[in-house]
Amino acid sequence: MFSIGVDIGGMSMKCGLVNEKGQVLDTVIVPTTCGDPYEKTINDLIYGIKNLLNKNKLYPDDVNGIGIGVPGVVNVRKGTVDSSANLKWENVPLRDMVQEGTGLQVRLTNDANAAALGEARFGFKWKYPNVVMITLGTGVGGGLILDGKLFEGNEGKGAELGHITLIMNGELCGCGRRGCAEAYASASALIRQTKEAMNLNKDSLLWKLCKGDIENVNGKTPFDAAQKGDKVGEEVINNYIKYLGETILNYNNIFRPNAFILSGGIAKQGDYLIDKLKAYCALYDWGYKNTPVPELLIATLGYESGIIGAASLYL
Repeated sequence: MFSIGVDIGGMSMKCGLVNEKGQVLDTVIVPTTCGDPYEKTINDLIYGIKNLLNKNKLYPDDVNGIGIGVPGVVNVRKGTVDSSANLKWENVPLRDMVQEGTGLQVRLTNDANAAALGEARFGFKWKYPNVVMITLGTGVGGGLILDGKLFEGNEGKGAELGHITLIMNGELCGCGRRGCAEAYASASALIRQTKEAMNLNKDSLLWKLCKGDIENVNGKTPFDAAQKGDKVGEEVINNYIKYLGETILNYNNIFRPNAFILSGGIAKQGDYLIDKLKAYCALYDWGYKNTPVPELLIATLGYESGIIGAASLYL
């Protein structure tokens, strides 16, 4: 038997046919346009799912169901997307529309929850029963695996790990509050911090790396500068490590997981990022003296983690 996993993003919806081993056998990618009526986007998704079935000569009876990971606030009980800034959706009956359009059962979850489930089950094969996953992209997302089970919270709206307060009355966050981890530890925040440092240091290597145009800065730019010995780049990265490190220490104190898994564009820095975070967290005894030291890992499934995790809701 197979399951279909759908990873919905602001630019595309990735539909994957997944077997019981967590292998993605085929994919269909459906473009999304932020601001389109949700009815059009969902009808496009239904067409993509049907196309995936037809390509693989499968009928609805051959498939356990469709799992969908969605960015934003999802009500898993009602099967609705109550709010998604990336898609500009509010109170969208996604589950019922896809079920009606495909004839298959559908379950929803937050996209970061889906990625966490995929990594825990198929990336690390349940080596770690308690996992905190932190996604470092445009925002800071999160997923929790507690005692081998996906934790979603009331209505499936828990595990918003990017919105713990790091700094009272700090930077304005997209959620409307100030000082959230997302406002300091996301890729967007790192880009903002890099630009601020560049404006104060016109002779920094950062300017050369972005060809003299500050709008060319991305999440990789300050890491490149720091690794080339640029003092301004090093300062930007060291400050970023403090923000992300404090976020990890907070969640280590709360959950005492076996492992933290980092994903997203910033996580592509690999050992350079991990080694700095480990050193920072060790300075503070991982949150409290004489507590177990968790593993600090980079996600392994990459592009397919959301698809595999969403399909895992039916595997």
